[in-house]
Amino acid sequence: MSSSKIKTSATSTDAFLGGRLNIVQPRQGHRAGSDAVFLAAAVPVETKARVLDAGAGVGVAGLCLLARIPSVTITAVEIDAALCRLAEANAARNGCAESFKTVNADVTWPAKKLGAAGLLREGYDQVMANPPFHEEGAVRAAPDRRKATAHVMQAGDLAVWIRFLASMTAPKGRVTLIYPAEHLGALLRQLEGRFGDVKIFPLFPRATVPATRIILQGRKGSRAAPKLLPGLVLHDSDGRYTDAAEAVLREGEALRLQA
Repeated sequence: MSSSKIKTSATSTDAFLGGRLNIVQPRQGHRAGSDAVFLAAAVPVETKARVLDAGAGVGVAGLCLLARIPSVTITAVEIDAALCRLAEANAARNGCAESFKTVNADVTWPAKKLGAAGLLREGYDQVMANPPFHEEGAVRAAPDRRKATAHVMQAGDLAVWIRFLASMTAPKGRVTLIYPAEHLGALLRQLEGRFGDVKIFPLFPRATVPATRIILQGRKGSRAAPKLLPGLVLHDSDGRYTDAAEAVLREGEALRLQA
């Protein structure tokens, strides 16, 4: 697949939120799944909020958020031009074109270049992201370029990502992230001094298994101490989703991150 075009035969159409959304995405490489849905569910949006989705891929998280709160506006930042076009097409397909726009940009660009691309410094009430989580060289990168880009970052790029998110978040605005639990320490170190009142919400595969994902949410400029929340168990012992997980994944309910 080229970065400029994805053939129709190389894509699939997948249902999200119990069929409320139909999303076209590449068959190969990184594919959006439950992480994007849980991320969107955790964003505490208000009516007419301006939301930035960084590393948006084909737009699943932003469109899930619009399905819950149609009055928000989504700006989806994505480095891959072909995925940007798929995200725009997905927004149109799901009746959200007027509230959803894409910006083809790299979050590691300097501020002036980001501004020229159409991003507003401190212009977003809510910022959400699922940043790449493997440092280059720590794991074998996937042969598919898109999947490698989604999962692997160069050494030090997590700091660049968090600086970008902080620069885009409005004063007193919130950032919401989903990330592997094993990297919690590194993420907290980068948030320190930029975001406070950080809520840590674990996602447990089962009740007896350690969390594999965490949702973190912080308020820009706050000095309040972090809080570790009870989190959510995703599967019962028989492997089925719990009722609480089903409510988010199928019915589009919000995840309320409360202490």
